[in-house]
Amino acid sequence: MYKAPVEEIAFTLKHVAGLTKAIEAGKLGELSDDLVDAILSEAGRFASDEVAPLAEIGDKQGARMVDGKVVVPDGWDNLYRAWAEGGWNSLTAAEEFGGQALPHMLNVAALEMWNSGSMGFALGPTLTMGAVDAVTAHGSDELKAKYLPKMVSGEWTGTMNLTEPHAGSDLGVMKSRAERRDDGTYRIFGQKIYITWGEHDITENIIHLVLARLPDAPAGTRGISLFLVPKYLVNDDGSIGARNDLYCHSLEHKLGIHGSPTCTMIYGDGKFGDEPGAISYLIGEENKGLACMFTMMNNARLAVGMQGVAICEAATQKAVQYAKERTQGKAPGWTGQGMSPIIEHPDVARMLVTMKALTQGSRAICYVCAHATDMSHHADGDEARHWAERAALLTPIAKSFATDAGVDVASLGIQTHGGMGFIEETGAARFWRDSRIAPIYEGTNGIQAADLVTRKLPLSNGNHVRGYITELKQVVNAVRASNLEAFGETAARLDASLSDLEDTTEWLLSQLAAGNVSAALAGATPYQRLFGLALTGVYLAKGALADEEHGRDNRLALCRFAAENLIAETAALKDRVINGEASLNAARALFA
Repeated sequence: MYKAPVEEIAFTLKHVAGLTKAIEAGKLGELSDDLVDAILSEAGRFASDEVAPLAEIGDKQGARMVDGKVVVPDGWDNLYRAWAEGGWNSLTAAEEFGGQALPHMLNVAALEMWNSGSMGFALGPTLTMGAVDAVTAHGSDELKAKYLPKMVSGEWTGTMNLTEPHAGSDLGVMKSRAERRDDGTYRIFGQKIYITWGEHDITENIIHLVLARLPDAPAGTRGISLFLVPKYLVNDDGSIGARNDLYCHSLEHKLGIHGSPTCTMIYGDGKFGDEPGAISYLIGEENKGLACMFTMMNNARLAVGMQGVAICEAATQKAVQYAKERTQGKAPGWTGQGMSPIIEHPDVARMLVTMKALTQGSRAICYVCAHATDMSHHADGDEARHWAERAALLTPIAKSFATDAGVDVASLGIQTHGGMGFIEETGAARFWRDSRIAPIYEGTNGIQAADLVTRKLPLSNGNHVRGYITELKQVVNAVRASNLEAFGETAARLDASLSDLEDTTEWLLSQLAAGNVSAALAGATPYQRLFGLALTGVYLAKGALADEEHGRDNRLALCRFAAENLIAETAALKDRVINGEASLNAARALFA
């Protein structure tokens, strides 16, 4: 059974991501280390004791349609109410709407634990938090006053409606339309697919954020507007009113996250209300809805990265427990009676340590990204710009590297279990099935790579990423200066990986400057992995240095393993980035 790694999470937040320094610098108000520990401990208890025990029934039973209504797995309604009553939905929300205004770093740490407990369950709250952020940033005062208090409290949930049957990532071709009404409202007509928690039976209202196009809107993404569309209309006194003209047509039958209802939503076909059209309210300005939605999407991308970390952690815990208990053969040097536990076999140990390294590396990357977001909100001028650019640079890496790691680690977890891993009753397969969606939604990892290379590397004319690499080199210099034998070849290996990162970064920037976008995009995905591996090595080293400062050395061995066994892949990735386009273009003929 999953046990939240509260101590490891707290250590990474404080000593790797930068939470303690931010607290000491007075950047985070009254927040203290003691309060951080208390929040993380209770979040860990809830995730371990209340969320995780219901994960299996969520997977086996799943969300389902009963008499035209969407019903969540048994026990999830009570679980959600306990979660909301605990105040977990309100961690980062503004105090004026009932929130606690805590740092984003604490929220993503809690999200990791919820998702390790049950990714299907945690998806609902994750979408609500994103909807709260979008309405807070772009909604009118009237919309905020009417909807945010109950969304922040968790009494109402929220969704994000982008995708349509013919329009996946290319939102410019969406067909959902909005019509103006004289009373200042709008009517929405259209179909949306893959809507997470679009319908369910655990809250009295669901607040949908829907992208649609006005009749006179410009073509493409410049003509998209964002609307707030409640399942039930809300009266001026805050009470629930009439049913709005929208409903869930069907649920998707998915590879994983079975407990999370993934809905096809129909807006405005006349099933409810006095006339066809779902009554809606504009968020932000007409034709500028995509910018508003990106407030929600950017936070969601980091949240999805946390899902990758969460799966890594849960799969690793299960694999380690099994490897300690399962006996098979006799490992080299085994002196005990009978067969040895499989954890004693070198190849099993290799898999487990790889899983742990990818878990802790992914966690560090995501927490550092959250730290940058927090700092951008607590700074002004050039400092705020610096941190906003850091968060922008790290977001696609956090989303992609952590979710790819989730798939890889879950797969290694199955392999560690051997044949039993392929049997559903062991539970190892569920982690892989759940993990496989994360590299796909909220922008596929290929889209993240394109965003990283074409939009994020050129920030400040490429000088931000250059400065970041310089910061990473300082950690490696500290490793070398420590003269600790336990680091082995860590400094040299990390130097080599950062050199690979630096060379490929400059090559990509030169290709973009020359207008060779195709060449840059051909190498975008291997570059994204190269960046993530280099960060993994450096942040594991930073954690090992901090550990040693506190009189411990248990992180040194993991750092060394990653540096000497995993990070050398950056050299091959560099070659793929710089030299891969010609062979790719030639091979395209295979599909002509």
